[in-house]
This record gives sequence, C-alpha cells and structure tokens, in this order.
Amino acid sequence: MIFLPTSLAGVTLIQPEPVSDTRGLFARTWCQREFETHGMTAKLAQCSVSYNASRGTLRGMHFQALPHAEAKLVRVTRGAVYDVALDLRPDSVTYLRWFGAELSAENRQMLYIPEGFAHGFQTLTDEAEVFYQISEFYEPNAGRGVRWNDPAFGIRWPLSEPIMSDRDRNYPDYVPVRDANAA
Repeated sequence: MIFLPTSLAGVTLIQPEPVSDTRGLFARTWCQREFETHGMTAKLAQCSVSYNASRGTLRGMHFQALPHAEAKLVRVTRGAVYDVALDLRPDSVTYLRWFGAELSAENRQMLYIPEGFAHGFQTLTDEAEVFYQISEFYEPNAGRGVRWNDPAFGIRWPLSEPIMSDRDRNYPDYVPVRDANAA
C-alpha cells in the first residue's frame, strides 16, 4: 500500500498496490503492521457498508463523541463518492479544515480518518456502495454530527441540492471550541 499524507494532520489517502495478471488483480487493503508503522489506529472493531441508490446522496458529517471516538478506513466497492474528513480537534493545527477526495471502485483509493474528525460523503454515481472499517463499536448515545453546509467549515460539495436525511440537513451552526488559554 502507498500511504499519501493529505493537508490534514493524520488523514491519509491510501492506494493499494495491485499485482495483476491475466486473471485480474490482487491487492492488500488492510495490514495492521503497516498502519501501526504509519502511526494510525490499527484496531478493528466493526465493518459497515452504506448502499446509496441515487447520485447526489449526501451522508454526514458524522462522528462519535469521546470516549467512543472512532478512526475509519473508507473505500468504495461500487460507483464513486466524494469523501470528506473534517478536523474537529481543537488542539490541532488543522482545526476546522476539511479534505475531500474522490473514492471509486475504479481508482480503489481509500481514506483513513483518525479519531476527532467528522466524516461524510456525497455520491457521484447511482448505486454507490461504501465500505467502512471502524476502530470502535458504534455507541448510539455518542453519535454526533455537524451540518454539511455550515459556514464555519466552507466544505465545497461537487453536486448542489443533495438528497439527505432531515437530521443531517438540520444540525445547528457549529460553535468552535475556544482555546482555554486565549484572553
């Protein structure tokens, strides 16, 4: 696997290194040792899949509150999505910044999103399927979110008028966490 740093501390774009022959290809998409070597959370508690029937579907921006914060490895097994990680770590140099990348079944890229980030995606094709590897068990009472179009973040989504849940559409404005040492 090729680990490519992004503009956000801890968020990594990962490219598999396929071995091809007349039958097709084979590539690793997970290696605990390699993830640990790159300073990533290598615990795997759950795997999930999200099927999305229509182009333009937007899911996010979701995260789990402490002590249930989770790292995610996201890849697309069918179709394509625009995947977004948003840094919500108040002590981070990239606090409130976001990174987006196209993940598709064709490009086979994956996005690693560490604890302390919100995550979401918008489908670029009909019948898009997203596969998640997650470091913590889902805890419904720890589920949180921020609004996809909150001006505090300025996320630029590729498609206007998304298909989304009322919950995701109506999160309140984000209130940044103030530095305890600020005057």
